[in-house]
Amino acid sequence: MTTGDGRAKSKGVTKAAAKKPVRATQRRRVAAKPVLLAGGNPQIAKGEGNAPVKAFIAAMPGWKRAVGRRLDALIARTVPGVKKAVKWNSPFYGVEGQGWFLNFHCFTSYIKLAFFRGASLRPAPPGASKHKEVRYVDVYEDDELDEKQLASWIRQAAAIPGWDGKSG
Repeated sequence: MTTGDGRAKSKGVTKAAAKKPVRATQRRRVAAKPVLLAGGNPQIAKGEGNAPVKAFIAAMPGWKRAVGRRLDALIARTVPGVKKAVKWNSPFYGVEGQGWFLNFHCFTSYIKLAFFRGASLRPAPPGASKHKEVRYVDVYEDDELDEKQLASWIRQAAAIPGWDGKSG
């Protein structure tokens, strides 16, 4: 094909077509800031792996974020290859084929660590639960984390069968 002046027409994209506006459905979506539930616990979509856990920790408010990072790093150092997930708006840690051994959750003034088979740990973590096997550790803003004791509990908890995520 030729134009009226004898030049060949291009079959490529014209400059006008190249500058066509992008439709709203084609725009890159920006992630919304996570919603904080009662007590400041982040609402993060459930998911398996490190990414949802990192997203949860990044959304933890104030001083809790730094503590969340420390806990996650301590768990990963203590249990190489630890399985991670976010379920029920909390990060969970487990061993493949053995179940979940620990999670944590933000409350207004503290973070609650739950050892699902905590009654089997020595010494047992201090917080009792309505569930016979579960024991808790509450971490407040000005608390010094006893990483040596936490690592001992984490190591012990990872070595025994954990919670399957189904039974009570």
